[in-house]
Amino acid sequence: MKQQKIISVFSAAVVVLTGLCQVSTAAKKPEPLTPQGAKLLATYTTTLAALKKEIVASLPPMDAKKSATYFAAHGAIAKLPKLPNPQGLKIAPVTFSAGNPAYAEAQANALLAARAVLKEVEPFLNSQKMHAQLAKCALLTAGAREMAAFASLGEEEKAYVDLLLGDDKLIVDVMELGGAYQNKYGQAVRNYKAIQKASKNAVDKEFFRLWALASSLEHPDGNHVPEGKTAPEAITEFYLNYEKAYLNKELDPAFPTLTGWDCRFLFPFRPLESVTWMRKMIRNYRPDHMKLDYRWRYCRIVKTDVPYTSSVSRPVRPDLNLSSMQDFFLEGGICGPRAFTGRAATHAFGIPSRPAPQTGHAAISHWTPDGWVTVFGAHWTHNHFRGQCGLDFELESRARRKPEEYTQVHRANWLGDAFGEPIVARMQFGVGGGFWKSLAHYKKLAIVEDAELKELESVGAEFAESNEPAISPNSDWIEEDGSSEKKEKEFPQVDLTEADKTITTDKNGVITIPVAACSKPESTEKIRFMKSFDEKFVQLHYNLAGNRPELRSYTVTLPEAGTYNFTATVVTVTVDRSFTIRANRRNMHEVAVPYTLGEWMETQPVPMELKAGKNKLQLTLKAPNKGLSIRCFTLTPVK
Repeated sequence: MKQQKIISVFSAAVVVLTGLCQVSTAAKKPEPLTPQGAKLLATYTTTLAALKKEIVASLPPMDAKKSATYFAAHGAIAKLPKLPNPQGLKIAPVTFSAGNPAYAEAQANALLAARAVLKEVEPFLNSQKMHAQLAKCALLTAGAREMAAFASLGEEEKAYVDLLLGDDKLIVDVMELGGAYQNKYGQAVRNYKAIQKASKNAVDKEFFRLWALASSLEHPDGNHVPEGKTAPEAITEFYLNYEKAYLNKELDPAFPTLTGWDCRFLFPFRPLESVTWMRKMIRNYRPDHMKLDYRWRYCRIVKTDVPYTSSVSRPVRPDLNLSSMQDFFLEGGICGPRAFTGRAATHAFGIPSRPAPQTGHAAISHWTPDGWVTVFGAHWTHNHFRGQCGLDFELESRARRKPEEYTQVHRANWLGDAFGEPIVARMQFGVGGGFWKSLAHYKKLAIVEDAELKELESVGAEFAESNEPAISPNSDWIEEDGSSEKKEKEFPQVDLTEADKTITTDKNGVITIPVAACSKPESTEKIRFMKSFDEKFVQLHYNLAGNRPELRSYTVTLPEAGTYNFTATVVTVTVDRSFTIRANRRNMHEVAVPYTLGEWMETQPVPMELKAGKNKLQLTLKAPNKGLSIRCFTLTPVK
């Protein structure tokens, strides 16, 4: 009797808040079902009704007064007046965020009241007894109609839905991972089974299996499906590419520490060729970006090589038939191309990443071992993706770092499904929702508060619409041109061995000059010495930072005077580049640099007249320059 009373208390309150909430299904009217689809839906609905009855009967008694007090405190948040924007700011003040003192106070009051209810229902939310039933109830509540429509397409499609509905463990995994995007559960299982058919690891090894499942749930319609391929074929190709890269140790060292939920965000919204190229290019061209602080790791390529440039005509060089990603490196771009590049760079190495668009601007958010971070844009308060505000996603990402406690969030959410509750608004942080759905939100807040899981500060906001150098505590960037000895010491230096600095001559008289054999093998803002990605050699990177050119001098002792063909082993990502070699202070030689598309290549031979004994070669690039990586130089005697 007491249970019925509390149900009626919060059910009445739900009616008041329903108009303020988003619901889990799209507002667009669904397509009518075929007769077969309608029949299947009726079957699923019958199963759902039985599950709901069983779940409601299992609920413990609750204190009606505590629950009503909590739900009233929660409801007060939706009644807060909207913050004005008298100056018409593009990024307007947000009412439902901690930046609004009235919201912060109302949320604190609601959380305090929620804790009293959570303590009361904790034994039930901690129990495994109804876990599978709750998960299946949530699945059918969200996806029954979409599964019926998919299953009605044919026997093969129906088999995928039957496989899911007949496997309680798979249902639990699916729902704990966050469910299928747009409730396309049949399509997600189809993709998942296609990956498992192609990869034994995705069947036998739990990390790979959850990765395959999570990716399928996030991309039920495939991911950048090329013409002539099906969605399962496309996502399987993505998965196999990443699995091979992981097994070849090409992905980030932290990759195997990702949770299944994090793996939802591994695959980019870009063609596979773009991320494969990005992975190869960064390894060759800027391996130093692979060892930065995780907030900047990989995505720092945006700052160093994709300048903020407006009114760029695309494609920049149609004659080269480049991908859009390769095209961005030729002339840069505004926020969109820079955000696309940053996401592709993190994705390429297995770092989960998502778009983080805000009003009039594109940014990114990505995973780090310490939590998710927003880069190249404003705070989480101002971004969103796929109908979910940044604050909601960020809270979930922190709370999920405590998986045992987060199980209570799942069960509270699924209880809300059993009662047919509206969800907490995904675009208005913490607003609306039914009794159990809102309680799940406060459980997330309680988890991060109790565990002191702090939100990471946004980084790179100063670069969002600018290419000016700036100091960042999370990068190696210095706001100087590297001209003073004091400033030069602030740049990361490489420990050099004698072999790194030793000029050698082979049996044919070909002389190899390592880039570190110069008189000053020290890194500045303009010139960086760095280990190759596999640490087998040292390379020099001459970048676009700073306002003045720098010289590097090499002294080479030759056995006899004569003509020598000069070449360099280089990597470039831009066209029409060259550098200058001054020989013995007199002769200037312009060395054309090929467009290598991120591969190591040799320049065309340039003949030089050199003397017997010591010769001084000086390297420089003329401003304005773009990035160039060099491994070594060679002098080949011309017979």
